[in-house]
Amino acid sequence: MSWKELLRNNFTKWEPLCDFLQLDDSLRAQVLKQSAFPLNLPLRLAEKIAKNRLDDPILRQFVPLAEEGAPPPVELVGYSADPLQEASFCKSSKFLHKYHGRALLVSTSACAMHCRFCFRRHFPYDIATKGFEEELNLIANDPTLQEIIVSGGDPLSLSNDALGSLLNSLENIPHVKRVRFHTRFPIGFPERLEPALLGLLDRRRFQIWLVIHCNHAIELDDEVLASLKAVQKLGIPVLNQGVLLKGVNDDVSTLEELYSKLVDHGILPYYLFVLDRVEGAHHFDVPEEIGIALIEQLRARMSGYGVPKLVREIPGKLSKTSLV
Repeated sequence: MSWKELLRNNFTKWEPLCDFLQLDDSLRAQVLKQSAFPLNLPLRLAEKIAKNRLDDPILRQFVPLAEEGAPPPVELVGYSADPLQEASFCKSSKFLHKYHGRALLVSTSACAMHCRFCFRRHFPYDIATKGFEEELNLIANDPTLQEIIVSGGDPLSLSNDALGSLLNSLENIPHVKRVRFHTRFPIGFPERLEPALLGLLDRRRFQIWLVIHCNHAIELDDEVLASLKAVQKLGIPVLNQGVLLKGVNDDVSTLEELYSKLVDHGILPYYLFVLDRVEGAHHFDVPEEIGIALIEQLRARMSGYGVPKLVREIPGKLSKTSLV
């Protein structure tokens, strides 16, 4: 079955998902029935969730719970619809330029799955304008832009034709040296890394980097890892970034298992973000001092290349802010 056909099996309504997870009435009552940021969970990930529990690390990442709709505690301040102030960095409706030498293309609003902590859950995506003519002109006219980050949404939601056209256009801009894809797709649909897509990525003039988003070792099964190995065989480095999430990965054993599994398969831990304070995600908040302590414990257990940088993104800073 193709990845497009598999997408049709995503859970987008709470009732059939609760039935599938065999939640009893008391647990169903804690599921948020209506949310402006809709439920979108691949069947592949739902099959990994423990039945009749709400503390499962996959469930907490993707299923809206009542605590999401409650106001944050008074001690948690700064939550907003645009915590990274991305609106102030938009040079067009699909183009963010925050840092020197690199810029971000918001390639699509579509995602393979909806993470409840997503910092773009309120982003005003431009779904009316087709293509990237304005954005490509901005890139072509700024010779300082050596790296283009293709994000979204999820860029692998685009068709192969659209991705191929975009890559061809970027390849015609001489000062673009690196193209970086940020994607969650392989975690839910490793089938997306199909031969046709790999062919589009292979033998490009510029270096391609693939950054996946994974927060828990359960997300990494044999098929996921095999699909990423196929990317690595093209000479494309694969990195991982994640978010420190309360009730998901905020203990050292869970993080050690995740990062050990990644490095055992040649995937480099890149960033571990403290939570971006987006409205609706306060229940995932882990204090910075706990994050710092976890990184220090990981350093005592793992080789240095297996420990990610603990960072926070602060609007207006010239780069991510390292916390330890």
